[in-house]
Amino acid sequence: MFELSVQKQEELLSHLEEQTIENLLESDECINLLSAETFHRMVKAYDRRAFENSLSNMEKAGIKLLSYESEDYPTKLKDLPERPLLLYAKGDLSLLKQKCFAIVGTRMPSNYGKIVTEKFVDGLAQAGLVIVSGLCYGVDEIAHRKTLEVGGKTIAIVGSGFNNIYPSTNTPLSKEIEEKGLLLSEYPPSFKAKRYTFPKRNRIIIGISDGVLITEAGFKSGTVHTKEYAIEFGRDIFAVPGNINSSKSDLPNHIIKTGQAECVTGPEDIIELYGLEKKFAEKKAVSVNLEEQVVLDLLKDGEKDFEYLLEKSQISVKNLNVCLTTLEIRGLIRKLPGQFYAAT
Repeated sequence: MFELSVQKQEELLSHLEEQTIENLLESDECINLLSAETFHRMVKAYDRRAFENSLSNMEKAGIKLLSYESEDYPTKLKDLPERPLLLYAKGDLSLLKQKCFAIVGTRMPSNYGKIVTEKFVDGLAQAGLVIVSGLCYGVDEIAHRKTLEVGGKTIAIVGSGFNNIYPSTNTPLSKEIEEKGLLLSEYPPSFKAKRYTFPKRNRIIIGISDGVLITEAGFKSGTVHTKEYAIEFGRDIFAVPGNINSSKSDLPNHIIKTGQAECVTGPEDIIELYGLEKKFAEKKAVSVNLEEQVVLDLLKDGEKDFEYLLEKSQISVKNLNVCLTTLEIRGLIRKLPGQFYAAT
């Protein structure tokens, strides 16, 4: 595998307009543009029949190839440095012409991170924003899943080819996204993810988006690269404040403190800024008994564990278990890892 800079790719493509690939590989222009090693590797790798078979297989798989000059190529990417000259797409290309918004963060969010990510995705997706993320573990996965759950539209930018989704456990999710949203990659279908492909992928996430929200991430998170691209490309940056004692909130707290991001505490902050209509699904009124109401009141100010609820509510263990189960079934609370509970 070899990679060329965007500038060299553009120069090669300009020459290709005037001659065949075979002639180009034998030309002085090609030899002068590339190092001897890269030139010989390109010549060795080129196989016209394999190339044509590859195009045929992509067409059968519903993969569309977008060149820099294609009508469907994302407009916002065109003027950016190091833009991909080719993009592979599966799904609804019309989403690239709508207002896109990125939601990113750590691959290992806390319970708080999961809750706030879902809260923002719920509101923003229902307000009509196309939610963009990277299909990895954690915040990415939550952003895509919650968008689909509320009937919104999502775009996943992957750091691999479509036949080698990373992580592989998100392959079923990628299938759902290509049916209801859009998958986008700069890598051919059989390409396997590398360490460097994820930071590179982040420039596309930001490139096609009007703004980005960071819900939870540490200083060592790949989200730092995403934030830097947002600054470089002049995109809106929003961040959710978090616990000052939690390393998972280090990045959002820092960029809020230093003025690199606007502090937001609910999706309505972003909805109002973009002039969108608030379309939160109305929750049906649900009657609760006295003990259930006590539990709900205790969960109003954040997640609590079972022992805390038992002590503060003064409800018996048996009745508290019944309350929690009933409230969870009715969708009024959710159970979190470690015997923690949170209001929905």
